[in-house]
Amino acid sequence: MNEPLVSIITPVYNAESFLSETIKSIKNQTYKNWEMILVDDCSKDNSANIIKEFQNTDDRIKYIKLEKNSGASVSRNTGIKNSKGRFIAFVDSDDLWNPEKLEKQVGYMLKDKLGFTFTSYRYMKENGELTNKVARAPQKIDYEGLLKNTIIGCSTVVIDRNVVGDFEMPLVRRGQDTATWLKILRNEKYAYGIEEDLVNYRLVGDSLSSNKVKAMKRTWNTYRNVENLGIFKSCYVFCFYAYNAIKKRL
Repeated sequence: MNEPLVSIITPVYNAESFLSETIKSIKNQTYKNWEMILVDDCSKDNSANIIKEFQNTDDRIKYIKLEKNSGASVSRNTGIKNSKGRFIAFVDSDDLWNPEKLEKQVGYMLKDKLGFTFTSYRYMKENGELTNKVARAPQKIDYEGLLKNTIIGCSTVVIDRNVVGDFEMPLVRRGQDTATWLKILRNEKYAYGIEEDLVNYRLVGDSLSSNKVKAMKRTWNTYRNVENLGIFKSCYVFCFYAYNAIKKRL
């Protein structure tokens, strides 16, 4: 198969604990035509040196350092702007991809001419131990469905710019990934899910996403201040979101 270039975007901030594992999971992909753009949001640890060590042996790995700490949305947008791929993928600096993730996902997209896909993902403990919990991707989801169920994991997403067009993430400090998927789904009818869990999502104790209260506030902010939903519509979809969030963790 002729492999179109995939640009993999990773925001990095003080990620030295898990960054090497994440990069190795990209290097182990059976799909070989990719570039990994790691955007350093002014890390104060050894993240930059870790990236540069990988750069020395693999020119597919790119390093960009922001001039000031700006948050994940600016980091991801910087990566997107500096990308060359037809396909845009995302992986957070503590998550892991299964080796066949890109081969299966991009192959599916090319076969069925899909613009926006995501996969199931498995929860992983901070120490890397896999759990039995899987956030199972539905076959497809539309705008209204995503309002009620933030099931799309950022590290599972691949987008074909030939279909979707150019895009960027809203400049919000938290929840910019879900806000981006909602923005795309205003034009694309569906995002298509792959049932197989091809990503391991790390539950880190002090991460933004591990704090349920912050996650709820983040989702509410997306409804009210990004999507500009009215109070009654926000309450309506938030009830579904809360139910699905609980179900996802059980």
